[in-house]
Amino acid sequence: MSETTPAKRLPVMFIHGLWIHASAWRAWQDLFEASGHATSAPGWPGDGETVQATRDHPESLDDVGIAAICRHYADLIDDMPVKPIVIGHSFGGLIAQELLANGYATAAVAIDPAPVKGVKILPFSQLRSAFPVLGNPANRKRTVALTAEQFKYSFGNTLSDEESNALHEAWAIPGPGRPLFEDATAPFVRDSPAAVDTHNAVRGPLLLISGTEDHTVPLKVTEAVVKLYADNPSRTDFIKVEGRGHSLTMDAGWTEVAHLVREWITEREPALA
Repeated sequence: MSETTPAKRLPVMFIHGLWIHASAWRAWQDLFEASGHATSAPGWPGDGETVQATRDHPESLDDVGIAAICRHYADLIDDMPVKPIVIGHSFGGLIAQELLANGYATAAVAIDPAPVKGVKILPFSQLRSAFPVLGNPANRKRTVALTAEQFKYSFGNTLSDEESNALHEAWAIPGPGRPLFEDATAPFVRDSPAAVDTHNAVRGPLLLISGTEDHTVPLKVTEAVVKLYADNPSRTDFIKVEGRGHSLTMDAGWTEVAHLVREWITEREPALA
């Protein structure tokens, strides 16, 4: 299938997840801009402009929840002349699905996405990854940082200590505890902010991607999300990336995932223009 011309290519918005700064998307932005897309990677409300600025003022993220993050990105999209394709990682993947279902995006890619309401399984590795936050109820309104050791288990479990520590130093930021508590309690909350209309929303195409060795959002969790979309008439695709953990968007193998995403967008984009 032929590509659209660069002048007609849709803008792409990248959305980061918990504990990672938006600037970690810079290499992806360069790749997509070389293909003719205008790109942006706005931070969450409360993020600093840089990794260090966010580390210096973690209190700016205190009590920031899923609804506020979704509203932040929706407001940014409202100011754009064309609805973008949204690409999100981890909690950014959940946000991307919400934006798509509510008409703010033409298509979405959710990479190792935090589970939406309706997922009923909770693997041990997912619980252990979230324990630095969920282990203390007071963290619901606080901002929490991961140690290098915690980052290694949650993000860098398929990496060498050296590479995991380098990623932690380069991109890790404190993250608000509230989204994790909201996601964990979603099955018991009727109007949970983690809810996405997986059944009836008329939307553009969605791609879900999972690293098979992910500790933070294990493969079986993303597979459960895929099943929630089974009766939705809109297109939902799913790709497994063998041997990769939660760091797959920023570790040394990031280009493998980025090229998969770019190829999927190139195939779908002519029908979206």
